[in-house]
Amino acid sequence: MIYPILKMGDQRLLRIAEQVQDFDTAELHQLIADMFETMQDANGAGLAAPQIGVNLQLVIFGFKKNSRYPDAPNVPETVLINPIITPIGSETDDAWEGCLSVPGMRGLVPRWSSVSYRGFDQYGQEIVREVNGFHARVVQHECDHLNGILYPMRIKDLTKFGYTEILFPELDATLDD
Repeated sequence: MIYPILKMGDQRLLRIAEQVQDFDTAELHQLIADMFETMQDANGAGLAAPQIGVNLQLVIFGFKKNSRYPDAPNVPETVLINPIITPIGSETDDAWEGCLSVPGMRGLVPRWSSVSYRGFDQYGQEIVREVNGFHARVVQHECDHLNGILYPMRIKDLTKFGYTEILFPELDATLDD
């Protein structure tokens, strides 16, 4: 099932998500399958459960190739539940981000360059990874949704926030819609 994706301004995107208590259930597996279908239909790099109105600490992300981020390296397909992110070092990078909940727009967002993240998959198996670059950016972006944070809230210079079609005319502007 493809869910409608909530847009910035919807108060449900500002909630703090609740921890998942039950793993390896038919309901959880169906929700995850629906989230992947929704993400792929929208050509996204990731999707958080709050973006479809489900107030749970659950994010999915990953792709081999994504036309919204044509220069991005592959990110492994991941289900991450009840995540904890820890920066590795203090180095940050600024890069352009978009969001399925903020369609048609991009902003220059600072993020930690390298992070460690831990959480669980849908079966309750622990996941622990150290990542950097685009993978680190994606997991930080998606996990922000679990804390009611949308990427425009992290932009330091609002002159670096605007419509994709204006900022990046070489990209098809419909990719963020």
